Amino acid sequence: MSYVERTLGFSTRCLDNRDIRLVTVIVAGTVRWKRYLDYLIMSLCSEEKMFREMEPLLLQILRIGFFEILKLNVPAYAAVDENVRLAKVALRPGAGNLVNAILRKLLLLKETNSLPLPKIEGDDRAQARALSIIYSHPVWMVRRWIRFLGKDEALKLMKWNNSDPHFSLRVNTANGYTRADLIDRLESLQVHYEKSTMDEFVRIQEGMQTVLQAGLLKEGMCAVQDESAGLVVSVVDPQPGETIIDCCAAPGGKTLFMAARLSGQGKIQALDVNKGRLRILMEAAKLHNLDAMISDIHADLRLYAKETTVKYDKVLLDAPCSGLGVLSKRADLRWNRQFEDLEELTCLQDELLDSASMLVKPGGILFYSTCSIDPEENEHRITAFVQRHPDFVPQSVHGYVPAEFVTKEGFYSSSPTKHSIDGAFAARLVQSVF
Repeated sequence: MSYVERTLGFSTRCLDNRDIRLVTVIVAGTVRWKRYLDYLIMSLCSEEKMFREMEPLLLQILRIGFFEILKLNVPAYAAVDENVRLAKVALRPGAGNLVNAILRKLLLLKETNSLPLPKIEGDDRAQARALSIIYSHPVWMVRRWIRFLGKDEALKLMKWNNSDPHFSLRVNTANGYTRADLIDRLESLQVHYEKSTMDEFVRIQEGMQTVLQAGLLKEGMCAVQDESAGLVVSVVDPQPGETIIDCCAAPGGKTLFMAARLSGQGKIQALDVNKGRLRILMEAAKLHNLDAMISDIHADLRLYAKETTVKYDKVLLDAPCSGLGVLSKRADLRWNRQFEDLEELTCLQDELLDSASMLVKPGGILFYSTCSIDPEENEHRITAFVQRHPDFVPQSVHGYVPAEFVTKEGFYSSSPTKHSIDGAFAARLVQSVF
């Protein structure tokens, strides 16, 4: 709940599972819809200056009230009364009066179906601005997605990002569990689930708090991991006896899954620049009974690659990226990313790819993956890399993942709107033996 309290700006009391879910939905939804909510709040203020100078906590309370009324369909009297009371307690009586007046204006506009939304008209830039308000995304993202995906797909993507996310659980086969065992536990906990097309995974829409409190993760039965990440591991296709290095390993989901696929034979080096996150990874490895197969290396990949003489059968670079494929799960990420970040990230991705390539044995395979859906971070990086390193040849991922995830260039790509999982990308690059 610490994230919730930081986002709200005030503390919460002890809550039961049902209330925790409601608070989480409200906080995540308020963050996702911030641009849309702020546009409406500003429209209902007596003047723009009033909105611009509004106290952050007062604005946050109004956002919550607007979200409850417009997106959660909370009964009008409850939404107004609760947020007025909240403003009076957290701030002062006058703040409660202001919240009451603005929320009642909103209710009237909602009842008459006359919310002041921008019209989608004008040139491409003007239309993107309007869409960015209506679907609550940064303008640069909207323009970029319309350019690469087309307007219809861009709208579908924004709707997906604004929906409540589902989560997937991967059963820990290294501890002897099967998916049937996990399903039995979920059923005993009355957590609704769906089977994934991947044998080790199940999906849950609700009930994560129940899963956590029941100790399924702490006892090493399963881990929270999206199928998109599982499919990246399928692209790597770890085989017993192989030596593998995961170059940006923490927090370790792919590392653990790869180790489980080795069936007790082989070795994985988990390298990361963040010592604290590496420690968490190794604690998880012990919990999953995989610590004998995983060794950690605390280092900057760029320095490590220059200093070591060790080479590996397979090298995975799950590169730092914009995270544009996981916006449904990361409510705040859209507001923390700038267009300028892409240039900085692609430079870093190129540097890390060059370094990772130095660790591949002759005839070995380099894997590049991201949780982004942006071509600049994905296909364009592979094209640039191959131009710099003609000794590496792209190899199709066909046969490693289902055909629906294979692009015409032979890369792995998952799409939130097409596959109902996180967006991700992966490429196989085989080094020549010469």
